[in-house]
Amino acid sequence: MIVEPYASADHALPGPLLTELTELYASNRDFHAVTGDFPDPDGILPEQVAAALADELARPGSEVLLARSEGRLIGIAVTLDHHPDPTDPDPWIGLLMVDARAHRSGHGRALAGTVEGRFRAEGRTGVKLAVLENNPRGLAFWTSLGYAEIDRRPDREHGRPSVVLRKSL
Repeated sequence: MIVEPYASADHALPGPLLTELTELYASNRDFHAVTGDFPDPDGILPEQVAAALADELARPGSEVLLARSEGRLIGIAVTLDHHPDPTDPDPWIGLLMVDARAHRSGHGRALAGTVEGRFRAEGRTGVKLAVLENNPRGLAFWTSLGYAEIDRRPDREHGRPSVVLRKSL
């Protein structure tokens, strides 16, 4: 798997990449049904994906990583080098998604390891993320990678009940 940061001065996604990303997002219908991030998890549109990623990229310190396997977009990770809470020293993983057709093939674990390795190389000592309480598959995935629950609280954007996890690096 090859993981590369996506960079664009204006946050615009080229057409072919937007098509790939829309397919990736749409393949994760069950995840989007749980999150409610898209009005219709059965009909995710390119403009919705573009808007979601533009919002992510507009945050200071955010990074979008694209993972490819055999030339095919297989995953995406969105990271934040600092949480909006100034007392929180850890970077965060805001999203890690693998094409649903490739679930349970090790790509998610590899992508998470790449993200952790990047933060470790920067001298960071831990990384955090939040999983919605109504997402037991996500919680099982992250705890299997060594993340441990440190808090339960509503997410900052929508007030959804979430489990905050941390892993020491």
